[in-house]
Amino acid sequence: MIVEYIRYRVPDGEEFEAAYRRAVVPLGRAPQCLDYELSRCVDEPACYVLRITWTSARDHLEGFRGGEHFQEFFAEIKPYVSDIEEMRHYEKVIEKTEPTLYEWAGGAQALERLTETFYRHVKDDDLIGPLFAHMDPRHPAYVAMWLGEVFGGPARYSEERGGHSRMVSHHLGKGITEQQRRRWVSLLMDAADEAGLPSDAEFRAAFAGYIEWGTRLAVYFSQPGVAAPGEEPVPRWGWGVMPPYRP
Repeated sequence: MIVEYIRYRVPDGEEFEAAYRRAVVPLGRAPQCLDYELSRCVDEPACYVLRITWTSARDHLEGFRGGEHFQEFFAEIKPYVSDIEEMRHYEKVIEKTEPTLYEWAGGAQALERLTETFYRHVKDDDLIGPLFAHMDPRHPAYVAMWLGEVFGGPARYSEERGGHSRMVSHHLGKGITEQQRRRWVSLLMDAADEAGLPSDAEFRAAFAGYIEWGTRLAVYFSQPGVAAPGEEPVPRWGWGVMPPYRP
């Protein structure tokens, strides 16, 4: 990740803020943008700082600026380019840290244990078993690799398996139903218990949040006529609202 700071000195703050409220709509749609925040100085109200967290500087400069969302974003903020006092990328040096979901789960071994347990049950399931009738024997390991990267671990899936577009491509044309999706989720949650993943409320809420999001995307991309998206970064899932509980 990389953090971009843009410092503005703007005479008409009301119009500037309105422009950015419109601009953050396409910005938020860009997969390269992880987070953003516009702050106004209390001591000098004409001074603003925009903070954007990008997946990488390259993803910002090439992916976002060369992508479909940039022109809509830039059209809103273009009148204020001359008001920029600083625009640079920064790397975090010191920050408040908390374990990633990958670390909290127990790392690669825990996720491999999860997927091995899960797919063992999948094979015997009458509803979703047929979807995996010709499954590669290494498929559970690949899914564990994917989950590891999503949950903040090494980027092995991107480096070895082709990243987000490769994962999506596995679902094209499958015609997954809502009933099959729900069974998939149910079996995975049972497998998490059986494999001994952490059972604390914060981890399971974050884990379940990703599984709900990911399986619903899988259903969408599996329907007839839906094309795979272009190259996008692998999503990175965090704790969300509640950080890990430490008594």
